[in-house]
Amino acid sequence: MIEREITPYLLSLFGQYPVVTVTGPRQSGKTTLCRSAFADLAYANLEDPDAREFAESDPRRFLAQFGDGAVLDEIQRVPSLLSYIQVIVDEDRRNGQFVLTGSEQFGMTSTISQSLAGRTALLRLLPFTLAECRLAGASGAVDKILYTGGYPRIHDQRLNPTQALADYQVTYVERDAQRIGGIRDLAAFRRFVRLCAGRVGQLVNLSSLGADAGVSQPTARQWLSVLESSDIVFRLPPHHTNIRKRLTKAPKLYFVDVGLASYLIGIRSPEQLAAHPLRGPLFENAAVSEAVKRSHNHARYAELSFFRTADGLECDLLHPTPAGLAAIEVKSGATLTGAWFAALRRIQRTIPGVAATVIVYGGDRSQTRSGATAVPLAQLSAHLAALDGKPAA
Repeated sequence: MIEREITPYLLSLFGQYPVVTVTGPRQSGKTTLCRSAFADLAYANLEDPDAREFAESDPRRFLAQFGDGAVLDEIQRVPSLLSYIQVIVDEDRRNGQFVLTGSEQFGMTSTISQSLAGRTALLRLLPFTLAECRLAGASGAVDKILYTGGYPRIHDQRLNPTQALADYQVTYVERDAQRIGGIRDLAAFRRFVRLCAGRVGQLVNLSSLGADAGVSQPTARQWLSVLESSDIVFRLPPHHTNIRKRLTKAPKLYFVDVGLASYLIGIRSPEQLAAHPLRGPLFENAAVSEAVKRSHNHARYAELSFFRTADGLECDLLHPTPAGLAAIEVKSGATLTGAWFAALRRIQRTIPGVAATVIVYGGDRSQTRSGATAVPLAQLSAHLAALDGKPAA
């Protein structure tokens, strides 16, 4: 078992708040993380029918078992417990009493924020970063990264990614969609999810998505919200700045896990990716999701964005740093070209506050040219840490 990058922040916040809550997608490793980090605390899994029935029928006595604190797993199964936890931590004003975990698709963040406002720190655990994948023994080859993704169980158990991701789609994506979205036309929803995977890195166009899936635009909007609340996809917002150009207002679409996106578009082996027309967008998805994971793992919640003008000037990712914005362009090719650096120079002249320019590319060596730094995908997180003035995880 590897130590997750978020662990130091989890332990630190536990000493500063009565309660710490860890949310995130299914199978991202929340239970393993919390049981490992807090091995000295009692543990209760509210998925267990007996534990759930006890907590529902006699919440005070259930919580009285845990005088020295506890990890309460899958707290969304008994949300009424939150009010009783609030009373306990208000009466006993110690920090470090409860660790709660829950899946975000059940509205955990808003529920927790209402019930335990000011009493809990909120952390979000996403699948493995590239560094965590390497610690788990994964290959650093780009096509294997895009094929396998970062769900911990695939790496821990050495599972076949195709089979594991097929199971994940049926067991979690579709089941949760039916549960929280009331989706009845499962065939159309499956088609919609595959279409989303085929449009990673593109601007969200609900009319086009709906038409291609055979559903209305309002239905497409609802289904995309279901996928977001299930931590399957996320939307990267456009950057807004006071420049005299027409800027794109639509967000871009990405998957939380690039391996799932690859599976959904029909990738069944790393070798298929070498000449696949969507290799570039999948590579971009991997880079953007890596930056998102780093933000959550370091409890920074950076306001990531992209930039695009109506006349085609574009920057894939803008990442805040203490010195200003880092403008990041993502290219899947393994050979650096002068045109990539020229485009970044235009970005730096156009967007106020750009302090660093970065190219994330499919090669294996870092180099600096024309004031911009080119880094391999696997080194993106370490480079962002350097720009933040912090050691890499």
